[in-house]
Amino acid sequence: MEKIDSLIINSSAIHTCASGGRAKKGVEMLELGTILGGAIAIRNGLILEIGPQSDLRKKFSPEKVIDAQGRSVCPGFVDPHTHIVYVGDRINEFEQRISGKSYMEIMASGGGIMSTARSVRSASLEEIVSESLNRTEAMLDNGVTTLEVKTGYGLDTINELKLLRAIELLAERTPITIIPTFLGAHAVPTEFKHRAEEYVELVINEMLPQAWRWYEKSFFYTRTPFFCDVFCEQNAFTAGQTDRIFSKAVDLGFKIKLHTDEFTDIGGMDIALKYKATSVDHLDVTSSESQTKLANSESVGVILPGVNFNLGSLHFADGRSLIDKGCAVALSTDINPGSSPTPSIPLIMAIASRYQKLMPAEALNACTINAAFAVGLEKRVGSLETGKQADILILAESDYRKLIYEFGRDHIRMVIKNGEVIRDKTY
Repeated sequence: MEKIDSLIINSSAIHTCASGGRAKKGVEMLELGTILGGAIAIRNGLILEIGPQSDLRKKFSPEKVIDAQGRSVCPGFVDPHTHIVYVGDRINEFEQRISGKSYMEIMASGGGIMSTARSVRSASLEEIVSESLNRTEAMLDNGVTTLEVKTGYGLDTINELKLLRAIELLAERTPITIIPTFLGAHAVPTEFKHRAEEYVELVINEMLPQAWRWYEKSFFYTRTPFFCDVFCEQNAFTAGQTDRIFSKAVDLGFKIKLHTDEFTDIGGMDIALKYKATSVDHLDVTSSESQTKLANSESVGVILPGVNFNLGSLHFADGRSLIDKGCAVALSTDINPGSSPTPSIPLIMAIASRYQKLMPAEALNACTINAAFAVGLEKRVGSLETGKQADILILAESDYRKLIYEFGRDHIRMVIKNGEVIRDKTY
């Protein structure tokens, strides 16, 4: 018998979420690649084989047997859009919104992103890393094993680089796979009020080159992609400014993501697709015409229902229409201190099913394989297939749909990262 490190047995079903090498679109998002009563062989942190339990038990001699105890098994969640590197909170603004102020009104009065930027600028690197590490631990508890992390709360060269360094240290201290994104164009900082063009020039000529030099000394060696993102929105950055930033970023070697169509449609979709963005995110007010353009591209549409829920809005991105038009759709927490302070992918799935009409299978694919495509790591994570990282969840129930049906409870019983059990709540 062939020796292996671990063998997962006694699952009710293994939902592989395998996609055949491309992001799932349309009816494909209903397909989970389910193996009833299957088993998973793991060696050197990778999936060696998946198949019928009886076959794998005859073939392999594991050092460790992991008993799923009749529960469902699925890939570790991939969160493709987060802002977890920050310090402090914005609880006061939460109360202001309850009292009737809008997110954009708070931002225009000096709150919002700039409020967190002031906290980040005054914080030490270690303070930022410590607080952010607490958030990654909460995300691990909720089944996240791969995580995109943006800058964007520094808004000057020194502090954006400080946040990049924080992301680097975070990657060293957590078992979660981290993907860095530079978001220097998150908001126009107070010191550049009425001088947005000057700030854009600073981003293009100083921040982007220095960010790329940081990348060449850090994540580049792990073949982890590095993204440039922009908040293309009224009262943030115009389509023309976004175009100029992306032109420089692509020349340097960045891959592209874009915040767009959250509150207003100012032409961000066309800019994103011009640069073959890996993902286009938010999409709350995306027109039917733009949805069709997205469907005809290779870009993934990332929808962020935690934002709408937290802001008390009943208007969500039309997830049903996006899928029916043939877009590859992913889900994310958008965890951040202002508009979506949640580490819970299961909660996001529950909201998406209720308000955006995603079926449970679609929601699971949106948080696994399609989310992996949204961060450019689809060859390593997002599905349970031979040769991929053994990033695996054992759920609380035999039916994976309870992950979404029963909201507000802990649905994750075991988290396995690179073949190692890092969370075990099966007691």
